[in-house]
Amino acid sequence: MQRASFIVIIGAAVILSACAEQELPQLSYPEPITVPAAPGAQGPRLAAGPNDSLILSWMERNENGAALKYTTLFEGEWQPAATAVTDPGMFVNWADLPAVTPLGPESLLAHWMSYVADAPYAYQILTSRSADGGKTWSEAFSPHDDATATEHGFVSVFPDGVGTGLIWLDGRNGEQGMTLRSGVLTHESSMQGEALVDDLICDCCQTSVAVAESGPVAVYRNRTSDEVRDIYVTRRINDKWQAGVAISNDGWIIDGCPVNGPSVSAAQQLVVVGWFTAAKNRAIVKSSVSMNAGKTFSEPLEIAADTLLGHVSVEIVDRDSYVISWLESEDSGYAIKVRGVTADGQLGRIHTAGRSNLARTVPQLKRVSDKLVIAWTDRRNDTSKVVSVEMPILGLYE
Repeated sequence: MQRASFIVIIGAAVILSACAEQELPQLSYPEPITVPAAPGAQGPRLAAGPNDSLILSWMERNENGAALKYTTLFEGEWQPAATAVTDPGMFVNWADLPAVTPLGPESLLAHWMSYVADAPYAYQILTSRSADGGKTWSEAFSPHDDATATEHGFVSVFPDGVGTGLIWLDGRNGEQGMTLRSGVLTHESSMQGEALVDDLICDCCQTSVAVAESGPVAVYRNRTSDEVRDIYVTRRINDKWQAGVAISNDGWIIDGCPVNGPSVSAAQQLVVVGWFTAAKNRAIVKSSVSMNAGKTFSEPLEIAADTLLGHVSVEIVDRDSYVISWLESEDSGYAIKVRGVTADGQLGRIHTAGRSNLARTVPQLKRVSDKLVIAWTDRRNDTSKVVSVEMPILGLYE
């Protein structure tokens, strides 16, 4: 919903001109990392935690419904797969992805979506905790208590002082439109501070949250009464989410949801947002930078255009640069592209991290120390599979 005017644009060039010349991140060639997933696995999601911990999760259908499985990266290799939960009603989808998130030593949070009625999008969010590194898991708990047979999903997880923050799409208002809600899941599996963040947003685009120096910064695809669906940002200040404002007035008017959410990464005062738009019938991947923890953002930068499907992910590399990935159409399938960018807008060359035969995949991107890890779903011989690669970052400057 249009709740505030277009976000104030900072004079990025003025701010950054006082800094030393910024250098583009140099990326090496992608190297495969074998994923211990069974044939038919789909919907990978990467979740980073403290001390460069990284977990890759995915879904596997079985005779009992479906399982949320995961693996941890250790010394450059994925460890044997483990099962967080098996649910006969698990919602298995290419875009609305569950995850297992590392919270600290031996502490894990799993979240997934589960049907509550016999309707295509009547599902709830469920969570479960492990305090012993995945040996045991708590009873499933839903962060929302509306009990409506409507869509709840597209969850983003972020660290919070008293527990674990969650933000999600919530369809409890039915035909009045999708809402964005948030709350904090305590260590005792209860919710605190549940809040309405925005009362009208796009129906099925991914959310993204990162924690800057001043607190959480969330991005999402908004929706107005005139069906303008542009990317908005909101910050939580003094435990209250601020009114969402547009990162860029792209003016993408579309009658339905494009299933193409934004991505945000943060490190202290630096916040970077990446997104896809097809306004005026031109497919573009864009990014924008904030140097003040998400309060204001630079003029949007065009990263790539034309033969794009979007599904953008962004990761800060160091205090002067970041990388952005997206899915792009090719003659014989689809390619996962990666590009380095400096905070002042210099563009590096475009790399191909890998390829897929599927248009319906949301490639995942995370930085772990001096490497990028990327994962996506592919299909071979009519069977889906989860694949991943690493791309070393050369000459990393912290």
